[in-house]
Amino acid sequence: QVQLVESGGGLVQPGGSLRLSCAASGFTFSIYAMRWYRQAPGKEREWIAFISNIGSNTLYADSVKGRFTISRDNAKNTVYLQMNSLKPEDTAVYYCNTQRRGVDVWGQGTQVTVSS
Repeated sequence: QVQLVESGGGLVQPGGSLRLSCAASGFTFSIYAMRWYRQAPGKEREWIAFISNIGSNTLYADSVKGRFTISRDNAKNTVYLQMNSLKPEDTAVYYCNTQRRGVDVWGQGTQVTVSS
């Protein structure tokens, strides 16, 4: 069964850091690019980061560039999102994603709340 499971969310103060993880199973993780998205209350889901299958290429949305870093460990079938200098506007549910055989695969999401 193809599955993505996010973890690592929580409550953090502005300026703080969190590292999200997304554990993949049920498919050959190392041949697929991975993405992180987020969805804030009342807003559409927003793409924020991309990493190629071997991690050689990364891309970021302007809203997170310079603050967030995507990485992966193919030996552990896991993709990460290191989030630094967090702002209240980063509050959202964060999802990892891949596209397998033309079909989007999503995790259940993990809540990140940035508040003092």
